[in-house]
Order: sequence, then structure tokens, then C-alpha cells
Amino acid sequence: MTSKELSKGLLRTVIILVGVLLLLYFLYQISAVLIYLVLSMIFTLLLYPLVQFLRRKLKFNNSVAVVTTLLLVILFIFGFIMLFVPLIISQGQNLSLLDIKALENNYNQLLESIETYLASHNMNSTKLLEDSKLTSFSNFHFIPNFINGLFNTVGNIGMGLASVLFITFFLLKERNSFSRGIKNLLPENKKEKVLNSLVKIDEMLSKYFLGLLLQLFIILVLYFIVFLIFGVENSFIIALLCAVLNIVPYIGPLIATVLAGILIMTGSIGSGADFSSETLPTTIYVLIGMFGVQLIDNNFSGPLIFSKSTNSHPLEIFLVILISGILFGIVGMIIAVPLYTSIKVIGKEFFPENKIIKALTKNL
Repeated sequence: MTSKELSKGLLRTVIILVGVLLLLYFLYQISAVLIYLVLSMIFTLLLYPLVQFLRRKLKFNNSVAVVTTLLLVILFIFGFIMLFVPLIISQGQNLSLLDIKALENNYNQLLESIETYLASHNMNSTKLLEDSKLTSFSNFHFIPNFINGLFNTVGNIGMGLASVLFITFFLLKERNSFSRGIKNLLPENKKEKVLNSLVKIDEMLSKYFLGLLLQLFIILVLYFIVFLIFGVENSFIIALLCAVLNIVPYIGPLIATVLAGILIMTGSIGSGADFSSETLPTTIYVLIGMFGVQLIDNNFSGPLIFSKSTNSHPLEIFLVILISGILFGIVGMIIAVPLYTSIKVIGKEFFPENKIIKALTKNL
């Protein structure tokens, strides 16, 4: 090989690497759009059977069937949100009875007691707070920031949901056109593999989402039983909220546990229940019960359901969710498993002899 050929080869390699890095950077910058697109494809997969039912059984034309389906989805989401209105009203009424000034004084007294205790053991509490970045919580000024952040989050979710529904509308409406376009664009030698992959992905994702719904239903029932045993008000609504939060792997159950504890304690305000002898023990017992539910889900129902629906090892699922969470946050954690399953199906179809692909897809 001459020096000229070697230089060209190195230049070509550098150009390819730069192109790949630029592509990855571009995909990272539009990650929100990609997530919307993936969620829209999931919605399309779930809603298409309903569109087909409206077209075949009720003789709706395609556009009317799609619009009707999305309206039903919007009504379902609205009805789901309205379920929580009584809970929000009751919690608001309870919080209105709370003496914020007295609570802040007690809170500050607690901090002073902690500082005195730490000082008696030669520990600088001020430095510890600064190092742990908890100084912002030394007073109640963080509450407005928390509320503003909450409203921003709700606004972002609303915008994301509107975007997903908009994209889903066109994916449902033009599904056949998209399918024909993909078939026409595919080279003949790859067409059969791509179509086989799409059929397999459709089948496995349907199993996955049915398994997810079954898992959430089991968690809902178990949470509801725990709340009923300990006489928690609005038991079903709180159980439903906590079950829905389990959609987010690993982090969701933790958020649900903290939220349930807060709702139980604020729900007792104005009821005349003594905090130390009634409210606090009840909260602790409920949290222990929720922890037991998570043990059942993590060790029995969850692995059983998802091993059947995705044919993946639990360690695989954990690593995929962890990496997706680091790269794309909570939404990435939610879509990690279906996306990973799709990639495995495509890998098995196109690279069946690759050793890594063969090891990962041996159960597919």
C-alpha cells in the first residue's frame, strides 16, 4: 500500500467518524422529537385495532374512524384526570387548615436542634448543609420554586401530549400509504426481512403492552387492598395514581411511595387524629405495605410477565432502562423496553449469524 492510498484511507475514516459523531449529536439535539415520534408509533400500534373495528363493523370511513378514536382517547385522558379532582379538592381543604407559620416555626426549631446536636459532636452543620446543597431548604422559600417547576412540568407534558396526538393522527390516517411507501422504497433483497421484522415487532410490542397493563392492574389491586386495610381516605384514587406512576421503572415506585405518604399525612389534617399516635403509625404501616407490594412485583409478577412478553433477561432490561434514563430521562426509561425489543428483532432478522445478536436473541 502506497503512502497516498494510506492517506486517502485515513482521510476517509476520519470523515466517516466525524459524520457519525455529527449524526449522533444531531439525534441528541432532537431527542425530544424522536421521543414524541416513538410514543406516537406506540399509540398507533395500540389504537389501530380500534380504528379497524370502527371501519369494518360500524362502516366509518378512515378519517372519521381515526378522529373518533383520538376523541375517545382524549375523553379517556380527561376522565382519568377528573378522577383526581375530589382528591385534589379534599387535599386543598386539608391544607387550608394548616397553620403554615406554625409549621415553619416548628421546622426552624427542628433545624436549630439538629445544628445544636451536630455542634456538640464537633460537626459544622453549616458546612455540611452547603456541601450537600441543602441550604435552599433551610426555609420555606423553596415552595414557590417547587410550584413554578410543577406548572412548567405540567405545561411540558401538555405540549408533549398534543404533539404525540397530532403525529398519531397522521400515522393512523396514512398508515396504508406509509406502508406502501416503505414497501416501494425497500430494495427487493431486503423487503422480506424488513416486513418480517415489522410483523414480529408488532406481535411482541402487543404482548409487551398487554403485559404492562396486567402488571399495573395487579399493582392497583394490591395497593388498594393495603389502603383499605389501614383505612386510607380516597383509597382507590391514591392506589390508581401510585399504580400509574409504576409505568416509570424503578423511580416510579419510589415517587409513588413518597406521594402516598404525603397524601396520607395531609389527609389527616382537620380530622382530629393525633399525629404521633395515629397518623404517623398509619403512614408507616402503609409504606411498609407498599414496600411489600413492590417486593411481590419485582420478584414475582413483574419478571414473570416481562420475561414472557419480551423474552429478555431481567439484567438486560435493567441495564437498558438505566442507560436510557441517563440519556433521555424519565421518558427514555418508559420507552426503553419496547425500543430495545424492536432493535433485537431487527438485529435477529438482518444479522442472525452475529455472535452478540445470537446471544441476545436466542429466546426470540
